[in-house]
Amino acid sequence: MASLEDPLEIGGLTVPNRLYRAPLLECAGNGPDAVDVLIDDLEPAAESGVGLICQGATIVRGEGGCAAPGMTRVHDPAFVSRLSRLTDRIHDHGGRIFVQLEHGGLRSMETWHAEYRREHPDLEQLAVSKPPWQLRALDRVGFLSYDPHVMPTDEVYDLAADFGRAAAAAVEAGYDGIHLAGANMGIVQQFLSPFYNRRDDEFGGGPEARLEFLALVHDEIRDRAGDVPLMTKIPAETPAPPAPIVDRKLSLDDGVEIARRLEQIGYDAVVPVQTSVVWDMSIVRGEYPDRAWENEALQEEYDAAFGGSVRKRLVALGNRVQSLQYDFEPAWNEDFCRRVRDEVSIPVLAEGGIRERGRIDRLLGDGSAGGAAGADSQPACDAVGMARPFYAEPRLGARLLADGDETPRALCESCNNCTVPQVTGAPGICRTPDVLRKRGELERSGAYETSGS
Repeated sequence: MASLEDPLEIGGLTVPNRLYRAPLLECAGNGPDAVDVLIDDLEPAAESGVGLICQGATIVRGEGGCAAPGMTRVHDPAFVSRLSRLTDRIHDHGGRIFVQLEHGGLRSMETWHAEYRREHPDLEQLAVSKPPWQLRALDRVGFLSYDPHVMPTDEVYDLAADFGRAAAAAVEAGYDGIHLAGANMGIVQQFLSPFYNRRDDEFGGGPEARLEFLALVHDEIRDRAGDVPLMTKIPAETPAPPAPIVDRKLSLDDGVEIARRLEQIGYDAVVPVQTSVVWDMSIVRGEYPDRAWENEALQEEYDAAFGGSVRKRLVALGNRVQSLQYDFEPAWNEDFCRRVRDEVSIPVLAEGGIRERGRIDRLLGDGSAGGAAGADSQPACDAVGMARPFYAEPRLGARLLADGDETPRALCESCNNCTVPQVTGAPGICRTPDVLRKRGELERSGAYETSGS
């Protein structure tokens, strides 16, 4: 049993409490103002008392692999060294900071972003295997564009080494830990998933072989960065379309077994998430973002990203259908986290649809905070994270960690008006007037002030 205010050990690192800012798109890029953008985005959470800040997915190679415009690349040690300004600022507030390492593979801009493809005609998608027939069908009808480069065995080792080099540079710059983007359809999930991975070498075949890439990345990070705390998301592809559309995917049982094996390999924490096999609203469940799609200022940029107004409307239609399929569900990864926590002794971090302090206390099994009795009062996780709510309230931690009799709830309405504009490279900010009005009222009332303010 634990309270949100209790410290947590991750791989020998003490995190001051059990609230973390889950990875988000910062859209900071690598330009001269990139570090300032990251400080502006991430420091408010640490200033508000959040114990662990997870910087959003950063790309371990110098070209290709970005899932969205403006993602930061961490292949260049000279650039990464500049990020020590960011890590120093987080540490000044007593917080800890992990960087999330990523490569998009088939889920990259060279797959879906029309303007980017035109500007980079020689750039291929990095692929674990030949794309599944379902994705090739989308290519044939012109909805996506695939020209994949399937990595031979030696290039898989090279990619793992890039993860190791990026981790070493990050540790040198003051990052406290490494967080792998093991889900959300990136290259790591593509290795883990039988939907994507049809390889016949040591990195493909059965479940054990599909884990070999994560084992290799672990070894590369340990060899190059030492015993830095290392955690990863682990996927269960349960929201994926049913057979026969998708006949091979990771079940909840598969996800639990992945977590168990990762502990044996030497990972220090895991983040179980239920996701799809494609990039859809399974990771941002909630309402159809009508305000974002109707934003007149972004229409030309949407056209450039999606390849014209017709395709833009088709994407918006798909977005509307997915909002019905993936309706918001509070703490939608809770059952998965609970099952994983029963099988491992390393920390299990929960995120996805967590919005209010009462549910946080129940997830942590904090009976003293009014958690329900019975089986659900047993902890489902060891720490809780939020993502989109920090777009709405950058200093949300101050309210969730405040003393008092109230049960605070994040203002975020899961309306997703913050997410769609990011396909244009727009920053991740709340664009919903009612939420912004409420935040203003809270700011004026001093709700975000802390003892160090």
